[in-house]
Amino acid sequence: MSRAKDIVKKNLLRAKRKLKVRSKISGTAIKPRVSIFKSNRYISAQAIDDVAGQTLAGLNSQTMNVRASKEGAIQVAAAFAGMLKEKNITEVVFDRNGYVYHGVIAAFADALRDNGIKL
Repeated sequence: MSRAKDIVKKNLLRAKRKLKVRSKISGTAIKPRVSIFKSNRYISAQAIDDVAGQTLAGLNSQTMNVRASKEGAIQVAAAFAGMLKEKNITEVVFDRNGYVYHGVIAAFADALRDNGIKL
C-alpha cells in the first residue's frame, strides 16, 4: 500500500513542478514551446504555438522504434530538429514538463542545440 502512496506523491510533485514551469513560459508561432514527455519506454516531443493553441510539429519515438534512453533522445531530437527546420523554426522555448533537467531530458535539449535549434 505504501508503494501506491509513493507513486501518487511522486506524480503530485511532478505536477506542481510542471505548473510552476508552465506559468513562466509560453510559445508563439515564431518561437514555439517545445514540450517533451518521457515515459519508461518512449519519448514524445511537440512544438506548440500557445497563442493560437496549435501544435506545429510533433514526434514520438515509438514511430521510430527507439526507446527512452540518452541515445534514443539524441536520435529523436535530431529528427525533431529536422522537422522544425522544414517549418523554418530555428529558435524555441524548452518546456521540460516538470522533469528534472538531467539524463534523457538534458540529452534531448543538447541534441537539439547540436542540430542548430536555439533554446
